Amino acid sequence: MNKPLADRLRPSSIDDIVGQRHLLAPGKPLRKIVESGEIPNLIFCGPSGVGKTTLATYIANKTHKTLKKLNGTTASTADIKSIVSGLDTFEGINGILLYLDEIQYFNKKQQQTLLEYIENGSITLIASTTENPYFYVYNAILSRCTVFEFKSVEPKEVEKALSRAAKLLGEEQGTEVELCGGAAEKIAAGCGGDVRKALNALELSAIAADTEDGVKKITVEIAEQLVQKSSMRYDRDGDEHYDIVSAYQKSMRGSDPDAALHYLGRLLEAGDLPSACRRLMVCACEDVGLAYPQIIPIVKACVDIAQAVGLPEARIPLADAVIMVCNAPKSNSGEAAIDAALGDIRRGNSGPVPRRLQNMHYDGEDNPNKGQHYIYPHDYPNHYTYQQYLPDAIKDRRYYRFGDNKNEQAFKAYWDRIKNEK
Repeated sequence: MNKPLADRLRPSSIDDIVGQRHLLAPGKPLRKIVESGEIPNLIFCGPSGVGKTTLATYIANKTHKTLKKLNGTTASTADIKSIVSGLDTFEGINGILLYLDEIQYFNKKQQQTLLEYIENGSITLIASTTENPYFYVYNAILSRCTVFEFKSVEPKEVEKALSRAAKLLGEEQGTEVELCGGAAEKIAAGCGGDVRKALNALELSAIAADTEDGVKKITVEIAEQLVQKSSMRYDRDGDEHYDIVSAYQKSMRGSDPDAALHYLGRLLEAGDLPSACRRLMVCACEDVGLAYPQIIPIVKACVDIAQAVGLPEARIPLADAVIMVCNAPKSNSGEAAIDAALGDIRRGNSGPVPRRLQNMHYDGEDNPNKGQHYIYPHDYPNHYTYQQYLPDAIKDRRYYRFGDNKNEQAFKAYWDRIKNEK
């Protein structure tokens, strides 16, 4: 009974594993691999609490292999060698399946030691990680494993696990456990797709529930109090952080205020005010830009207010600014122009600054062409006259192209008229 409920509720069949229908539904490749009993080396990547350990345990039981578990945060090379030494004992008769959780914490030397044993077939490896394995796992191991991505579990799937768990709790305690009203829905919705978190909340709710007529009744009120407040998946250093801030900016760029506010809310609920502010200011400059340049100081003022008042009040000026950015006309002509200029510079397409633009105060005796020859535009009608500003090598380059929005087209019409009046 000291084991967590998630560990006690291990599935007896593959259909008991909730979620991951894209991997485990009938006919899917991973299910076929599991059912074949011929298990290759695998890497499961995805958020915590979505069934990676559960499936590895099920595979070990189905194939009658001895399951050994290590965690990358604490395990050493000696632990790996100790497991391999068991191959010549009774527990190694059907082979050993090593489940290595958080493989991203293994350094290169540790992963190379592991490679030796999976390469010669001493062990079958199932590794799991919450990070992108292509960034964190040694290439030689990746090339010998098949990677499967696990996803957050949908609330309806979580409810199935809660139903099984409530039945198990009743059997263990000798008292029926009933999820009343919308308690199951409340727990499932509040766990953020993490089945383990949902089961923990259920177990606490069962402890706190009152017994009526021999039945422990978990009400919505109890569930609401015991479901952890921060149910959203978020790690400022992990993939989920970058997914959310990317979706936040892309929703503003795509002029969808509802989606942008949703992702803003997720950032603020996680307390990540800096990311919410930074991406908002970037979007104002990058995606609205010259189509409505007045928005840039407005957004900056909203960000300044948000940072001055802090959360939770910061949500109000930020929401105003996000909605404004979503509804503003869009132009990325400024970004495209500077990127084109930087591209030329990085390719070496440059040259000396034209003499007329240099900060020249003295001509050497060896200079036959005395004088700077700079033309002062304010001495001419409309404060403009033609002269070459770019270096000779790229004098005809064009980086900036007028956007098709009203603001930039007004600029274009003005300068077309002025520059044609030469």
